[in-house]
Amino acid sequence: MAAVLAPSILSADFSRLGEQIKEVEAGGAAMIHIDVMDGHFVPNITIGPAVTAAVRKVTGLPLDCHLMIEEPDRYIDDFAKAGAEMISVHVEVLRHLHGTVQAIKSLGVKAGVVLNPSTPLSALDEILGDVDFVLMMTVNPGFGGQVLIPSVLPKVRHLRERIDERGLDTRIEIDGGVTLENLDEVVATGVDMIVAGSAVFGDDPQASTAAFVRRLAELAEDGHGR
Repeated sequence: MAAVLAPSILSADFSRLGEQIKEVEAGGAAMIHIDVMDGHFVPNITIGPAVTAAVRKVTGLPLDCHLMIEEPDRYIDDFAKAGAEMISVHVEVLRHLHGTVQAIKSLGVKAGVVLNPSTPLSALDEILGDVDFVLMMTVNPGFGGQVLIPSVLPKVRHLRERIDERGLDTRIEIDGGVTLENLDEVVATGVDMIVAGSAVFGDDPQASTAAFVRRLAELAEDGHGR
């Protein structure tokens, strides 16, 4: 099964956001990734539920909201109401991770947890069986256009092994510095969903998205990935 592409609107031209979302959708994107930052947990401020609701109006693709904020519990309901089908939260900020995951699920939304590059996989030991997906950061979150940290890829492969050994349906998403040039090694880790921002939202988002989707299909046919 081919991994799917989730373009991150963090790198989109916000003066043409609706148009660019339609372009990546036409190019074969499977979902839209929305990076939410509060200027506290990460050194950047981005968008909130209002923009998420606006994105919901221009696309039928699933909305994947990545909450890089210090108090995600305060806003989960707002993002669900805005149309998010997936919400992920960072293990680094939550004292009661199980409670947050269950709160997300109670809203009929798929729940994910996120690990920063330096966070060990052991942080997932007690939660892995309760989440729908794990988002592995391959850059330090905060800004788009960063270079992928290669040392994280073995950690992603180990996560794939743990999930398979336990017979779980948990999916793996990867985010940070993914390009067509390193896509082969990223797919080889066994990921299910790939977030790409600056590599997709450029002069021609539709063509860039289509190129990613074609390469993902080729890699799946060649037996790479899962």
